[in-house]
Amino acid sequence: MYPCVVLLEVTAVSLFGSFRGHGLRSLGVVLVLLMLGVAGAGKPVPVLAQSASLTGQFLVATDELRDPRFMRTVVYMIRHDASGAMGLIVNRPLGDAFLSDLLERLGLGGKGVAGEILVHYGGPVDPGRGFFLHTTDYKIESTQVIKDGIAITVQPEILRAIGAGTGPRRSLFAVGYAGWAAGQLEGEIKAGAWVAVPADEALVFDENYEKKWERAMARRTIQL
Repeated sequence: MYPCVVLLEVTAVSLFGSFRGHGLRSLGVVLVLLMLGVAGAGKPVPVLAQSASLTGQFLVATDELRDPRFMRTVVYMIRHDASGAMGLIVNRPLGDAFLSDLLERLGLGGKGVAGEILVHYGGPVDPGRGFFLHTTDYKIESTQVIKDGIAITVQPEILRAIGAGTGPRRSLFAVGYAGWAAGQLEGEIKAGAWVAVPADEALVFDENYEKKWERAMARRTIQL
């Protein structure tokens, strides 16, 4: 069984001191994620396949893609195989959260934990789920290595590790994900909505979000 994520909904007013920046306060409901490694507590995390053709690469939205949920997005591909595809948008920050407040609200105890974490919009599917992309210097039992030194973890231990300074060297926390049914992504690529380009640690975790799309798009291979 795979780790699960259970959603807690709290009004924006009650979390006013915990989240700040990037317009997150303006949301009517703030999503706080309780990540549990208990089978049956919710929907399972989709299986991560490392051998899929676009796994570990970027999907970059072209100017042909006008869907506001995906305009000028850079998606890091977690899975892509015959059953479908899954990825996380890595260039849409939402706002900052204090780690200690998050841990306290999740009932995990925030004493001795310092610092903040930036919450990202990972995609429109299942926004009650949280995912940590991170470097492979940090691993726990549920960690799944994707490719080229990048891994994904969903269990709450990583929150405490980051706050205690024992977490991964680099990380990105996203809520929700981008998902495609079997054959859907291939059709969108054929229609010119996306281009696939190489991904690496430097650009996955780059904090210059305004330039991330341009930098990823510059990696396109020119077809002669």
